[in-house]
Order: sequence, then structure tokens, then C-alpha cells
Amino acid sequence: MLLVQILVNGVLLGGLYGLMALGMALVWGVLNIVNLAHGAFIMLGGYLVFFLFTAGLDPLVSLPIAMAVLFLFGYVIQRSLLNLIVRSALLNTLLFTFGLDVVLTYLAQLLFSADFRTINPSYAGANFSVGAVTVPVGRLIAFAIAVALALLLYLLLERTRLGRAIRATAQNLDAARLYGVNPAQIYAITFGIGAALAGAAGTLYGIVAQITPYIGVTLTPKSFVIAIIGGLDNPLRIVAGGIVIGVAEAVTSLYLGPTYTDVVSFGLLVLILVLRPAQSLKIA
Repeated sequence: MLLVQILVNGVLLGGLYGLMALGMALVWGVLNIVNLAHGAFIMLGGYLVFFLFTAGLDPLVSLPIAMAVLFLFGYVIQRSLLNLIVRSALLNTLLFTFGLDVVLTYLAQLLFSADFRTINPSYAGANFSVGAVTVPVGRLIAFAIAVALALLLYLLLERTRLGRAIRATAQNLDAARLYGVNPAQIYAITFGIGAALAGAAGTLYGIVAQITPYIGVTLTPKSFVIAIIGGLDNPLRIVAGGIVIGVAEAVTSLYLGPTYTDVVSFGLLVLILVLRPAQSLKIA
């Protein structure tokens, strides 16, 4: 029964992992940019909701606020700065996003200190039992919101005019221009959506874990791994990839110890790249 409990915890945490990776996968698939500041965006979302929580606002109410603020932040960053080098060499965008990550991380330390912060609404530590299995309410909420946002992103990309413009820009930039699509605008909106999803992930991360200015150091590479495992072409597969990582880490922690969880995560990355390299890097 202990194994079942561990698997449940892994699935619920994996949903949150999938949400963390959604924004990175979207930006990577459309702009062909690996956003190394993605973890810093998650961190900013967490801090924003933490301070709104201390002001008396429930984090689930703050979540759309965090998404809106991060969308505007991402939109401005892409349109004013990143768009200048978006079609240049991959190294230039990597250097830019790495520099942005460093700046945001140290600004957060300067403004908020390096203390651990946790968002603790009444339901964060609550749980209920299903037979002999205990289900933590905070992780269940995070899982449900992650799946809902992945579904909404899927519907946005597949069923709306904006989504079709985003997919057209990702698949064939010249053809998209011929149909009246403004690539600069689409790039900025896409980057903003990616930042908004990171803000949502930061909100939920703060409920189930602790926030510091340095959480991006681990969350960015984890998001990268999940994006590779899930592929870049389907948001629901990204969440499924997050669940794979969550379950793998939970089982590894049970049988080998928490020290080896990252080894297993990146081992899965290597295995996926070896078995299906082309599909793993498929553009949405």
C-alpha cells in the first residue's frame, strides 16, 4: 500500500511539473528559443502570489492575477528586447535568456531576501482518504488546475484564430506572412502566454513547496526535460511527461533515496533522445 501512496503522490506532483513545462515547450516550439529564464518566471509568479496572500487574497483568486502580470511582463520583454535577436543564432538567445535569469534571480534576492517563503491557505495541508490512500488536497488542486490549463491551451491552439496563427508561424514563417500574420506580434503573444503559464506554475508551487529566489536553478532544467519527454506539439502530452517524471522521482525516492531523483529524470531524457530524437524535438 505504501507503493500506491507513493504513486498517487507522484502523479499529483507530476501534474504540477507538467504545468511548469508547458510555457517552456510553447516558447520553444513556436519561437525556437530555449528560455533559460523560465524558472525565474515561475519564481516571480510564486512571490507575487505570496505577497498577495499575505495581503489577504486567496492564492486561487490570485492565480489569474499572476498570469495576467506575467503575461504583460513576458510580452514586453519579448517585444522590446528578445524580438531583436529572435531570428539570430541560437547562442544569442541562450545568452540573453541566461542573462535575464541571472538578473531576475539576484533582483529577487535583493528585494525579497533568500528566506524560504510558503503560501499556506487552509487547504494547503489538508487531506482526505480513499481507502488506505491519503490524498493531499493542495497537490490535488495543483494537479486539477494543471490539467485544466493544458486543456485550455490545447483548445486555444487548435480551435481559435490566434491558435492557428501561432501554429502557422511555428510551421512556416513565410507562408504565415503571406496570410497576413504578423510574426513579431505572434512571437510576443506566445512568449507572454508562456510567461503566464509559468506564473500559474509558481502560484501552485508555492502551495506545495517553498519559494526562494533560487528555485529556478532546478525548475528550468526539469521543465526542459519534461518538454523533451512530452514533445513540443501537444500540451496534454507535456502534462503526461510531467506525470512520468513525477512518478519516476517518487519511486526512486522510495527505493533509492531522494538523492537519486534528478539522476533518474535526466536518465529518462537521455533514453527518450536515443529512442526517438526526431519526435522529441518536433515543433508544434
